Amino acid sequence: MKLPTELPPAIFLIGPTASGKTALACEIATRFACDIISVDSAQVFCDMDIGTAKPDAAMQAQFPHRLINLITPEARYSAARFRMDALREMAATTAKGRIPLLVGGTMLYVKALREGLADLPDADSPLRAAVDLEAAARGWPALHAELAQIDPETAARLKPTDAQRIQRAIEIIRLTGQTMSSLFVAQKKSVPPYDFLTLALVPENRSELHRRIAVRFDTMLSQGLVDEVVMLRQKYRLDARLPAMRCVGYRQVWEMLEGELPKGELRDRGIFATRQLAKRQLTWLKSMQDLNVYDPLAADITATVIAAVDNHISQQ
Repeated sequence: MKLPTELPPAIFLIGPTASGKTALACEIATRFACDIISVDSAQVFCDMDIGTAKPDAAMQAQFPHRLINLITPEARYSAARFRMDALREMAATTAKGRIPLLVGGTMLYVKALREGLADLPDADSPLRAAVDLEAAARGWPALHAELAQIDPETAARLKPTDAQRIQRAIEIIRLTGQTMSSLFVAQKKSVPPYDFLTLALVPENRSELHRRIAVRFDTMLSQGLVDEVVMLRQKYRLDARLPAMRCVGYRQVWEMLEGELPKGELRDRGIFATRQLAKRQLTWLKSMQDLNVYDPLAADITATVIAAVDNHISQQ
């Protein structure tokens, strides 16, 4: 039996894309004094609404979501900044006598908030530019191979074409003389002062999750995802390397607009990329501890989760 604690409660509701997190979060917020805080690295971007499945105006009016629409698609957002922003919002929520409800699928953000972050150096623009020039001359796979010689652990979890993360790993080595993996091992974990309940949605029927993903992407296309990307390209100074345009769905539309992807393949590529995202999210979940795992496809999922939240809060 869970022992009472003097720490204020906080709830994580995490899971793969299309697992029903938003609807379930709204049910929880309806029944308990919760404020929703987004844990989504794509929803931080302004004007990226359709492809990120951002809550619409009506839902926002009823259930305000914090930490969305923070920056333009031209900018970058980090796990470190998320942690700082989330802790600020959590403190403000707790000060009002309410409960932080953190909802999303960006597992790096979940890990950063629950466990803290390694003490990594700030970005160095001249060094990044130099790495970009090397990549232009040699290709990112060549830099990935170089990274594998120095920091095999980090290289093993990165694709040879993952420009942003390869660049960061090399930047850290050249700035500090230490590898990213060694800095993570040495990190001092800083656990926030909350009594966390972490609810993880893990579908047992993967084929049903894949069906939901297909329906969701079809809905995005019918709502105007392509037009949204066209608007973003006109409104902002964007390129394909920016994190915003590497988001699932946006990347595939960008490639189509650039003539790199046939229009007839957009749907299949977008659905495939979303399925791969869900697979990565589920892999993250398998590595996490202290999770309360539920099947979001179960008929009684809402009642089961509500009971778990009620039990957690009643222990305070």
